[in-house]
Amino acid sequence: QKLLYKTRGPVPEEDYTVPLGKADIKRAGRDLTIVATGVMVARALEAAEQLAREGIEVEIVDPRTLKPLDAEPIIQSVSKTGRVLIVHEAARTGGYGGELAAIIAESEAFDYLDAPIVRLAGRDMPIPYNRTLEYHTVPQVENIVEAARQLAQGRV
Repeated sequence: QKLLYKTRGPVPEEDYTVPLGKADIKRAGRDLTIVATGVMVARALEAAEQLAREGIEVEIVDPRTLKPLDAEPIIQSVSKTGRVLIVHEAARTGGYGGELAAIIAESEAFDYLDAPIVRLAGRDMPIPYNRTLEYHTVPQVENIVEAARQLAQGRV
């Protein structure tokens, strides 16, 4: 998660823990679900703000850990919204988005899908260290907005 190295934000004064294996609903929505981890959560939240101005309400689920994976909140969210966009920075081929898609497809959420499962992932190449090259390799906010918009409007 090198993309998070320079991230700034509040840190609680008191002791706290982030529970392993416990997903977190970062934003409630009704039109589609975005599943994202790491830096993609922040990008998905920014995309959701833009989409809300267009009347598209996005639910964002952060699994927080992939092993163990808390799949139930993902399945519940997808069952509610009927659409899912999986966003990750790893390469599409062999990336964890394929495993999440399989988990959704093999669950009861499959019966509620109104559109195909969509994956937005990094390009099938190593992520470059150079920021300019990296920008063109991993999903950006505008990519998430466009993919979510197409999914919400039934254009996938």
